[in-house]
Amino acid sequence: MRKLFLAAMLMLSTPAFADYTFVVPQRPGSGTTIWAEIVARELEPFLGEKIIIKNIPGARDIPGFNEFHNELQYDDKTVMVSHGGNGVAFLQEKVDYNYFDYTSIGLMNLNIITAIRKDYDPQEKIKFSAGSGQTPEAYAMTMLLCGPNLTVDEYINCFKKNVTWVKGMKGGERRLAFKRGELNATRENPAAFKKHVLPDENAELWFHHGILQPDGSHADDQNYPGYQFETLFEKWYGVKPEGDFYNAYKLVKSFRDGLQKALWVRKDNPNAKKLQDALREMSKDPKATKAIQKKVGKYDWLIGEDGDAHRDMLMTFINEGPMQTLVKFNKEALGLKSILKELASLSIVYK
Repeated sequence: MRKLFLAAMLMLSTPAFADYTFVVPQRPGSGTTIWAEIVARELEPFLGEKIIIKNIPGARDIPGFNEFHNELQYDDKTVMVSHGGNGVAFLQEKVDYNYFDYTSIGLMNLNIITAIRKDYDPQEKIKFSAGSGQTPEAYAMTMLLCGPNLTVDEYINCFKKNVTWVKGMKGGERRLAFKRGELNATRENPAAFKKHVLPDENAELWFHHGILQPDGSHADDQNYPGYQFETLFEKWYGVKPEGDFYNAYKLVKSFRDGLQKALWVRKDNPNAKKLQDALREMSKDPKATKAIQKKVGKYDWLIGEDGDAHRDMLMTFINEGPMQTLVKFNKEALGLKSILKELASLSIVYK
């Protein structure tokens, strides 16, 4: 009844020819906002209507997605722009949203790229800004710094010894601190990396996480070849990463990057096909593609059913072992208030 009431109220309060709204759960100027603005600008001509960006920031970027789930999704012209931090929170925090309640308009199968300052001294601790969706970087740098064949407790202790996890920085503060050398490592999504890190003469590529494939594996990023975490780890230590800690890393990076920049509407939204068709046309248009690739890089779109299949495949990563390790490391090393969700509560997504 509440859903019907909300839908009715939104229909009455929304003009018949209202603009489309892209809801972004971050502040203006954030990585997700930058990406949404780029895509909206190129999508508008194919959609034939204007798109406005609505920022709803909040703690760990959860409130905006919760508001979409509880209210805004019932407006037929409102689209949720979710990002990787939302995927991580879905695994380990109490949230209202559930990806299986929505239809995929499309998602860009992206990556996160990590840089380090050229003047970094290996004898120093890594100084890295904590934030929504940055958990996979903590796992990857811990394994790179600490090596193979450690227990989860040993990795936790090694992280505390080698990494300073700086809390409380906003995106702009983090970027400025890296430029000044107050932080010696940073990470960005592809669009923000090209804008903020590549022009920095004091920065160099450290590692990335790879591109999630339909079979659940990860391939190298053609935009930054040779720097995938697994490639560097094997090069440095002579063995492939494996074990409980690595499996937790695969889980969290897959959810973060596999759902890093995605567009959703409620399942019965009558505008879903129109939006999917417009996005499909845009993705095939040479001019639009060139404009997006210039600012983001060469990454594939998964549209409509392909986006839904991508989400469904991600759910196969969820099992008890990696979830337990994820929560343990997040709480004891990163100081996060992660909770161990019952697998039965996450199995709702299989309905």
